Amino acid sequence: MKLLQTRLDALDPRVALPSYDRTALSHGIVHVGLGNFHRAHQAVYLDDLFNKGLDHDWALCGAGVRAPDARMRETLLAQDCLSTVIELGPEGQSARITGAMIDFVEVAPANGPLIARMADPATRIVSLTVTEGGYYVDPATGTFDPTHPDIVADGRAPDAPGTVFGAIVAALRARREAGTPPFTVMSCDNIPGNGDVTRDAVTGTARLSDPGFADWIIARVAFPNSMVDRITPATTDTERAIAADFGIEDPVVVTCEPFRQWVMEDNFPQGRPRLEEVGVTFTDDVHAYERMKIRILNGGHAIIAYSGALLGCRLADEAMAHPLVHAFFRKVEEEEVLPHVHAVPEFTPEAYLELIDTRFSNPAVKDTTRRLCLDGSNRQPKFIVPSIADGLRSGVPIDGLALESALWCRYCAGTMEDGSPIAPNDPDWSRLVQLSAAAVDRPKAWLEQRSVYGEIAGDSSFEVRFAFWLRRVLEDGVAAAVTSYLKG
Repeated sequence: MKLLQTRLDALDPRVALPSYDRTALSHGIVHVGLGNFHRAHQAVYLDDLFNKGLDHDWALCGAGVRAPDARMRETLLAQDCLSTVIELGPEGQSARITGAMIDFVEVAPANGPLIARMADPATRIVSLTVTEGGYYVDPATGTFDPTHPDIVADGRAPDAPGTVFGAIVAALRARREAGTPPFTVMSCDNIPGNGDVTRDAVTGTARLSDPGFADWIIARVAFPNSMVDRITPATTDTERAIAADFGIEDPVVVTCEPFRQWVMEDNFPQGRPRLEEVGVTFTDDVHAYERMKIRILNGGHAIIAYSGALLGCRLADEAMAHPLVHAFFRKVEEEEVLPHVHAVPEFTPEAYLELIDTRFSNPAVKDTTRRLCLDGSNRQPKFIVPSIADGLRSGVPIDGLALESALWCRYCAGTMEDGSPIAPNDPDWSRLVQLSAAAVDRPKAWLEQRSVYGEIAGDSSFEVRFAFWLRRVLEDGVAAAVTSYLKG
């Protein structure tokens, strides 16, 4: 059955439905980036809150600034902005329909409709999931890059911006001119210090056309940091078939693991929904949670992704069931990652690692190693390189992390060990393939990516270990190299 508000009562009784009157909702949040993660995370928390009868003036209005967003808008509007979310637990599946989103702004040139909706006084929060690579950060410096052509274009034409950050600047300017208080900008992306990074992107964009207004934004606009977590695979025909098993026709169904977590700074001058009522943690120490999650979970994904993919594992749980991959994951985490992570009230690093081991091993999620290998050029500097840098500074071993980096290099050669092709899996794939080929004779060629390796790019001790492990991978094969590492 096609997903529509008027047909909800006819759905399979196993499917949980919104218990609130969606016609009584009004928007308080404009969210940019309606991908799977947002609809399995922020939208689910709000749906839970609305089901409690609370804060119905905080519904979501979707938005986007990229061509694929127009397709998502068309699809979601055709099903009354409803989303199917299916949790995949080891013990079985559960389905729900979420109704926290009530509109989707038109995706149009110059982002006029988006700017108008953000300028609306009813909008008190603008939230974002625009991916780790969507913040125009110069990987070599770790800071906002005002020289990127997209940002330069917004600086030259601030009234017709092409980026979300230019649109935010234009909307904030409109609110200031109208005497409307500024909204809070809330990143929900998986990057360290996401609030600080977002502030730098917004103010850096504003500074190109109006330095004084950039200073006003710094003084008046809140950018809370947050940590978000839920494993959410990409949607394929497999996921659509799961929805069909519940009697639902939803081309953009979302599947996810049962676990979810959201930790935020409580910095919302114009108010916020009472998300603490549905399990969100508000704290002044987001960075401790963030460090634990990014180093252990996201770093762990990279550890199992490249080793697993090169050893023929298509799914994450298959990689965790592979004795070499699982042992590699445990040894690197325990000896090279955990020493740099501190406890939070809910978890010690050791307990969190056990949770991650269980989550990665969930056979129902069907997360692919290819998805985990995606966009290494943006993910490695955030999830792996910081642990290497900490290890070099403190004397903690870094051999396993050097081997992980060598496996990423080997993956980017573009072929498996049997010669079968690896399809492009990074925005910078062509360059990575060339660098991987160059590293066969000169391993340092790979490490000269300052955009990835930053301060450790010229570290001689890391260079030696990387070169050693790359030779082992190339000469002996992936299985033999990982076995050698495990034997010490």
